[in-house]
Amino acid sequence: MTSSTFDNRVVLITGAGSGIGRAMAVAFAKAGARVVVGDVVKERAEQTAAEIGEAALAVAADVADETSVTALVEAAISAYGRIDVLCNNAGIMDTMALPADTTAEQWERVLRVNLTGTFLVTHAVLPHMLAQGGGAIVNTASEAGIRGGAAGVAYTASKHGVVGLTRSVAWAYAKDGIRCNAILPGPTMTNIATGASFDPTGAARLGPVLALGERMAQPEQMADAALFLASDAASFVNGALVPVDGGWSAA
Repeated sequence: MTSSTFDNRVVLITGAGSGIGRAMAVAFAKAGARVVVGDVVKERAEQTAAEIGEAALAVAADVADETSVTALVEAAISAYGRIDVLCNNAGIMDTMALPADTTAEQWERVLRVNLTGTFLVTHAVLPHMLAQGGGAIVNTASEAGIRGGAAGVAYTASKHGVVGLTRSVAWAYAKDGIRCNAILPGPTMTNIATGASFDPTGAARLGPVLALGERMAQPEQMADAALFLASDAASFVNGALVPVDGGWSAA
């Protein structure tokens, strides 16, 4: 993308304080966008925004909390007056536990952040995109959104849900000039699993499948795919699920 691809456009990114979200924020800013950097950890959001400079606004927001999401979107509108691109990137990992070993608490927490959070931010942004006559949404799903053995049951179900949400939004608002697509990252160098305690039974069962995707991508490679899907170059791409996995999904 050129440095002017997103001139005069406003991009809201969740989970933008680190990993893929941070890479997206930097890439969109380099392409000319004004970026709203949302993250549940205020300091991380501020660090990303500081790296970008005047074209960025840092907002602490928890996508699992509707009040926090409302404040995030209101901050974006107050600062810039519109939201042209939404990247729903915030997410958490599960413990790799199999269904029988997953607690209700673990299930509800992962679904709340990964799926409900994606819905809540989309729900809050859609009225603004409808009022302005269009927009682009890029969701961060996962290889686990099209596989049964790439993560534990909670993460897998949450990302399958993101896939369904992506397709539903794409179908519902295509005639309104709103596109919704998803990237499906394979193994990527991020901190999503930092500090996680993995279930040994689930990790052992999932090991052979996970080994197929042992090549690790850089967050910037995911950001490049998101930029394309949000750009005018993808103006007729809607409801697409784009694996960014070095060929893992082709195995």
